[in-house]
Amino acid sequence: MKFTKIGLSSQLEEGLEMMGFEDATPVQEQAIPLILEGKDLIACAQTGTGKTAAFVLPILSILSTKKQENKVKALIIAPTRELAKQIDMQIEGFSYYTNSSSYPIYGGGTGPEFENQKQALVKGADIIICTPGRLMAHLKFDYFDTSSVEYLILDEADRMLDMGFYDDIVSISKKLPKKRQTLLFSATMPPKIRKLAENILINPSSISLAISKPAAGITQSAYLVHDEQKVRLIRDILKEKSKEKEISHVLIFASSIKSVKAIKKTLNNSGLRSSDMHSELNQEQREDTIRDFKNKKIKILVATDILSRGIDIKGIELVINYEVPHDAEDYVHRIGRTARADRTGEAITLINQKQVSNFLDIEKLIEKSVTKNNLPNGYSQGPKFEILKKNKKKVWKKNR
Repeated sequence: MKFTKIGLSSQLEEGLEMMGFEDATPVQEQAIPLILEGKDLIACAQTGTGKTAAFVLPILSILSTKKQENKVKALIIAPTRELAKQIDMQIEGFSYYTNSSSYPIYGGGTGPEFENQKQALVKGADIIICTPGRLMAHLKFDYFDTSSVEYLILDEADRMLDMGFYDDIVSISKKLPKKRQTLLFSATMPPKIRKLAENILINPSSISLAISKPAAGITQSAYLVHDEQKVRLIRDILKEKSKEKEISHVLIFASSIKSVKAIKKTLNNSGLRSSDMHSELNQEQREDTIRDFKNKKIKILVATDILSRGIDIKGIELVINYEVPHDAEDYVHRIGRTARADRTGEAITLINQKQVSNFLDIEKLIEKSVTKNNLPNGYSQGPKFEILKKNKKKVWKKNR
């Protein structure tokens, strides 16, 4: 469907035309009319489907028809500062053709930054994009008048709940007017999301787009390997690839900060210059790292799941999973950092014996058997690709 047929304000339509946006994505086509009608909404759609524009465009369209009041009209809550900043950048681009203003609020900054955030809440940017923890810090004081908030949008709601923000989100919603429009966007829809929706949404409409399979341009493979061999294996994989051609853009995911630091140390000691990205870094360090990785000043980045969703970095050639993601959908998000915009890329996953079951779930989701590589010479035999009998009755006899 063309954007001109969805019902957005004329000035926003003109702006989209000048920016080269013509056709709405499926989630935009389904969500925008419902939001314009004033309905609460639960939308299940993964990263890369255009979901940010699906809620940003109708909110900007509505606000463009209202009188400016210097009050906060919309709150968009996101799980990480990186995603909050990215949403704010998209709003800045689209709102150029309207009179709406926005301001991102997230932790990790200095005292002056907290004061600037306070002023945005007091003087009233139309749209505030925030992380739940930092917003809660501001709400402890009495300077933020929430009575004018008409729209509450939760982006990546499942990730926020995984990070332990359920109570914060409920507390924030209770401080807002009961008469408001609430939009919940989530890549997955587990029971805890349904429970949250029951608490804060009213008679919501629901749309669901099936999770996309990994891009056709991604070459997927895996190694069955014991934990104590994983760091060395990553080093050897990258050294071998560097013989073929210069390594230009590699993203390695690990679930713990300890693992991230161990991988980085081993790679650097081997002459493979790498950097890390995790929650222990301050805001300036994280921004510098993201910028340098995008500009390819950093060619190998080892990160926790902070980068698995919401960050669009083009040109990543290789994604390595240090361990199998617990949720099959997270695997799709992780490897989806490569082969973007019709490019090609490679994804390698390291599997220990306990993670075989999770990887079988991934293969079931993507409807594909992933190639299991042989370990290089000098490695002891890895685990077999089978589910342990003590956990499940069904045993997969396929070896590596």
